[in-house]
Amino acid sequence: MSHEKCLKLVRIPCTSVAPSLVRVPVAHCFSPRGLHKRKFCAVCRKVLEAPALHCEVCELHLHPDCVPFACSDCRQCHQDGHQDHDTHHHHWREGNLPSGARCEVCRKTCGSSDVLAGVRCEWCGVQAHSVCSAVLAPECGFGRLRSLVLPPACVRLLPGGFSKTQSFRIAEAVEPGEGGDGADGSAAVGPGRETPATPESGKQTLKIFDGDDAVRRSQFRLITVSRLASAEEVLEAALRVHHIPEDPGHLELCPLPPSLKACDTWAGGKAGSAVISEEGRSPGSGEATPEAWVIRALPRAQEVLKIYPGWLKVGVAYVSVRVTPKSTARSVVLEVLPLLGRQAEGPESFQLVEVAMGCRQVQRTALMDEQPLLDRLQDIRQMSVRQVSQTRFYVAESRDVAPHVSLFVGGLPPGLSPEEYSSLLHEAVATKATVVSVSHVYSSQGAVVLDVTCFSEAERLYVLLKDMAVRGRPLTALVLPDLLHAKLPPDSCPLLVFVNPKSGGLKGRDLLCSFRKLLNPHQVFDLTNGGPLPGLHLFSQVPCFRVLVCGGDGTVGWVLGALEETRYRLACPEPSVAILPLGTGNDLGRVLRWGAGYSGEDPLSVLLSVDEADAVLMDRWTILLDAHDAASAENGTADAEPPKIVQMSNYCGIGIDAELSLDFHQAREEEPGKFTSRLHNKGVYVRVGLQKISHSRSLHKQIRLQVERQEVELPSIEGLIFINIPSWGSGADLWGSDSDARFEKPRMDDGLLEVVGVTGVVHMGQVQGGLRSGIRIAQGSYFRVTLLKATPVQVDGEPWVQAPGHMIISAAGPKVRGVRLENQERWARLGRLWEWPVVPGWCWHGLLWPWSSLTPGRVPASEEGCASGQAGDRWHREQPGRSLPFRELRWRQLPGAQGLGVARVLFFHRPCHPGPLPPAPGQVHMLRKAKQKPKRAATTRDARADAPAPEGDPR
Repeated sequence: MSHEKCLKLVRIPCTSVAPSLVRVPVAHCFSPRGLHKRKFCAVCRKVLEAPALHCEVCELHLHPDCVPFACSDCRQCHQDGHQDHDTHHHHWREGNLPSGARCEVCRKTCGSSDVLAGVRCEWCGVQAHSVCSAVLAPECGFGRLRSLVLPPACVRLLPGGFSKTQSFRIAEAVEPGEGGDGADGSAAVGPGRETPATPESGKQTLKIFDGDDAVRRSQFRLITVSRLASAEEVLEAALRVHHIPEDPGHLELCPLPPSLKACDTWAGGKAGSAVISEEGRSPGSGEATPEAWVIRALPRAQEVLKIYPGWLKVGVAYVSVRVTPKSTARSVVLEVLPLLGRQAEGPESFQLVEVAMGCRQVQRTALMDEQPLLDRLQDIRQMSVRQVSQTRFYVAESRDVAPHVSLFVGGLPPGLSPEEYSSLLHEAVATKATVVSVSHVYSSQGAVVLDVTCFSEAERLYVLLKDMAVRGRPLTALVLPDLLHAKLPPDSCPLLVFVNPKSGGLKGRDLLCSFRKLLNPHQVFDLTNGGPLPGLHLFSQVPCFRVLVCGGDGTVGWVLGALEETRYRLACPEPSVAILPLGTGNDLGRVLRWGAGYSGEDPLSVLLSVDEADAVLMDRWTILLDAHDAASAENGTADAEPPKIVQMSNYCGIGIDAELSLDFHQAREEEPGKFTSRLHNKGVYVRVGLQKISHSRSLHKQIRLQVERQEVELPSIEGLIFINIPSWGSGADLWGSDSDARFEKPRMDDGLLEVVGVTGVVHMGQVQGGLRSGIRIAQGSYFRVTLLKATPVQVDGEPWVQAPGHMIISAAGPKVRGVRLENQERWARLGRLWEWPVVPGWCWHGLLWPWSSLTPGRVPASEEGCASGQAGDRWHREQPGRSLPFRELRWRQLPGAQGLGVARVLFFHRPCHPGPLPPAPGQVHMLRKAKQKPKRAATTRDARADAPAPEGDPR
């Protein structure tokens, strides 16, 4: 509705016309139903009061029964081989703007909380009146987030039959009552929001079906008309409720037989059947009039058809041709080419493509040359009259696109070779060797990337692998796009986002959806679906990128560990990492100024803070946990098992601190649904602490501590804590601020750990309250802890009970592996399948620990193992019965280590030649939030539009 004086200002098309104005059809990804306050439906334009749907990629909101009438106008986030282009245009979405939004052109208010008003670009965030938006330049510069966004022109993903939810790694939601997917993939439509009329009201309620497909899927709409309504009035009401823009003179209403109502496909409605009386009375005026009717199309002798060009650089949007019973796909191509300026090219190089623009799926079908188009249009109308308005015909070049799909498969057994992974997958899902190959292997993580050159085979593998388990472990299957890193702008530093939706209650799930809308969905990853490895593999060739981790301290450690394991595969070996704290303690987030926890800030402001953050270095520590010797059954000699390796960023606790964490962890495992609030989690910590208040373990009698190979006498303590950052236990300063001449001032990048003791739960509570600090014990870079009894241990909040043995904490490099040293030949050979990277200008050096005593000692520089080579070289294990390339490293045993059959070698990477040095081994780049707050515009959405305007823009 509109005032007559305002009618000239209305530029938003109605739902019936909107599909014809879509530039490039792209399907939507709908989330499960939820409540959306102060939002309006894009189809019926009414407020969303009941649970409704919204797109995970754009700002489209719909009632459930309006979904079939939405057009496929979602954001184009990648190139798919159809109408690919390098220039990106604004993607306008009407309404649902903040009430204080201001127009970019006239600077007047353009938002409203009462009706759909104004438009916003879903890439750069520019807001304007619908009339003013026509004045802006069509090119989009991505606004303030241009350096963080992964441009769609740099991402390529061939469709290959995969849905949008599968392409974007989004969990598919099945709505109640949803049937099979039809041509438009829409959900079943219920009885609508109309109230059936009572017999006394003089009106009647009719069920209206749109073609055979609606009858088969029991999709109908209700209309209420007068019992004295004319035939034309009933038909117009039926067309209006189904948003059908065709001429009523070409359509008719046919009764649905009661035996076929809402169950079987019905091919009724023959030509010339009189279904509405000519006396001007409605079919419902008699007692025997059926209540269900089907909209049918009358046969046509000819029709005007719009043909769209399959390429973008053309002066017209479409051309119109007349289609007769003799018209075929080939004859239409011959007629259209001269109209599009391609008459000089042979018609055999082009084909006619039919595109069904469903809101959930866009399907493309190449028509045969002899396909009669008039019959094809009649078949489409027989299934759904409205589907004709959502079907386009493109003239496209007949080029063969080589099928290519990258499938990430995780959850496989670790430590296998590429040949063993190929054999394992062949046994599990019968892969075809002619079209499936293993392109990348992540042996330590048990993951591979498959290159599939057949779309049908890729779909089959995806369906089988995502619901399969191998050796008791469930597999993960993800579709990954190809990232065209050469097309990235010179100043681009895209942001790789990892979100743990289980952290922070429901906030993680909301953030995942928000970041998909603000950025490119291909750069946002759900950590519960494959972990961080798929994202790191996708960005492996990007020369410069940053990482944002949304989760608790445990999630941050998980991502940093995966980053260290894949560092040598990355073109950007030292990406900076930012944190959005969603956990309970969030100590690392506090130190880096990201706050004590996420409390609902605008996700856009979070991204702007990441863009303005400063890069700092932080130490990463490796903890080697002693592994027991296993007696060899063959020769009776002792064989060394690889030690358990744990990476540490924040702190490591032994004793009472770890015991409280363990009790909390066990309580959360028993009832995970209750641990959705940060306040509740802290309350559980207090409760388990009170239970241990009188507990005494005398930890100082159960452990031994060496610092820099010097024995340290421990005071009477119940807990021993190694801290790397000045925050512990939700922000407490355990080391304290008092100066001490014995120790250096702690920093998180000084290569030193501080050792602090606590006397019990009461002492820990006093530290939390700021009344006391811990007992300062030592400071150093190498620690050896001997556990005389099984003792609780926690690292960055992850607790367990450690058996008696040794713990070695050192600032070692990201790769720590156990190797075997032969006594007679004194060769260090790789005993397991570890791939050791070789980078030009870098080498591997070794640090040996004799197995029995674990007494450390560095090999002298002249005797230190060193190997270098060309990029791409790898060292492989020596495998019996198979000839594989491998390298051997010669090592000398340490003085005093003669007679030992086994030693452990700790490898670390460092440059052989002088030059710009990267972070020292054991350090990682972190992003620290800037102290000054970024300037805010009138609304946070306006802030995205502060980028310089393109040339020719009236701004």
